[in-house]
Amino acid sequence: MDTLISNVTIVTMNARMDVLFGAHLGVKDGKIAYIGKKPPEEQPKTIIDGTGMVLMPGLVNCHTHLAASVLRSYLDDLSPAQALQEQLKREAKMDHRSAKAAATVSIAECLRFGITSVSDLYYYPDATAEAVAEAGIKANLALSAYRFIDTCEEFDFETDEQCRELQRIVDKWHGYDNGRIRIDAGIHSEYTSNHLLWEGLLGYAAEKELRLQLHLSQTQGEVDFCLDRTGLAPAELLDCHKLFLLPTTAAGCGCLTPEEQTLLGKKKASIVATPISDAKAARPTASILSCVKAGLNVALGTGGSQEAGNLDLFPVMRAAAASQRSDDNSVGLPATAALMMATTCGAQAQGRAADTGMIQEGFDADLCLVDFSAPHLIPCHNVLNGLTYSAMGGDVAMTMVRGKILYQNGQFPTIDLPAAVADLTNYAIARVFTDDGQGQ
Repeated sequence: MDTLISNVTIVTMNARMDVLFGAHLGVKDGKIAYIGKKPPEEQPKTIIDGTGMVLMPGLVNCHTHLAASVLRSYLDDLSPAQALQEQLKREAKMDHRSAKAAATVSIAECLRFGITSVSDLYYYPDATAEAVAEAGIKANLALSAYRFIDTCEEFDFETDEQCRELQRIVDKWHGYDNGRIRIDAGIHSEYTSNHLLWEGLLGYAAEKELRLQLHLSQTQGEVDFCLDRTGLAPAELLDCHKLFLLPTTAAGCGCLTPEEQTLLGKKKASIVATPISDAKAARPTASILSCVKAGLNVALGTGGSQEAGNLDLFPVMRAAAASQRSDDNSVGLPATAALMMATTCGAQAQGRAADTGMIQEGFDADLCLVDFSAPHLIPCHNVLNGLTYSAMGGDVAMTMVRGKILYQNGQFPTIDLPAAVADLTNYAIARVFTDDGQGQ
């Protein structure tokens, strides 16, 4: 046995939501090999004392923009329209090196907060994939493709630059390290793309067995614009072009119509609620309860750190639960539901539910160890409530992916964080925020 975590409280996230007190968990060859009240007979190479700790499945952040951390704290005091304009201006100055440095720092942040897998919908996916490969985290990476509606006649999937980039990264990265990295097809949104792009992506993604990521029905203006043009809501229009034949993860969804919810439920789609970035951008957040009733799988995401401020998924759980409270539903979402969205539902949205998202023998050892000795976690009358409503990313003591420790007590064994920060500061920021676009 490679590693034994001893005398720990285990939150399994299995179908019974079992919580095991004073338990032991063994890891061998990257898998969970033992769970029990007594230590295993096989002697481990390494023992981690879990006294006062809670062990849970690693969190799954199902909507990020990792390389956008170069813009963290830069756009916060601007209006949404001003922020978008400035963001586009700065993003246009990025390059591979800038994106990799920013993505590396973001991955370290994710690991610090107990996140073992991310879904990223952004630009420079090759640079992000390099950072993911080196760090050891799991990731579903999608290029946020766009082609505006009035450029339909100029589009050709075989020669389009973004579509060719998608094909290159699929050939290079899809299935890397036994599926630790997966490439998804992606579009930014319905209103920034057109039917030729959708249909081209559908054919290619179906052939390569890719999933799909997109932003969907985030604002009422987006929905109204689509209704005015076509008489259909965005999800209805995309469905007319068969896009949801692909396993789909749609982020935002704060303005889904009831008809869209029903449609997406029938398609077995996943949506990603992003309550903190929604609140900051003055957008409605997804109606989680009604989406679940419609048959949708609901996961959680932070959005990019330029939107939410950080990539901590613990406050997102709290915000998601609180967002569903109302006068006639005073309980809102139970803690178990919030935790499921951040673990098992996230794994399902990524197509990884067969090997992660729960603590059970045979699953990948994707684990998060939370220190419950801090004052804000005492007393703990209910561990599930404590994780949902009191814990913070800073309480994470260790993050493990496939049995390999990627963060522990302030250390990142697989990431040269000082070097990444230096490259972000001295190269990326200098380049992105130099008006002549040359940087250093």
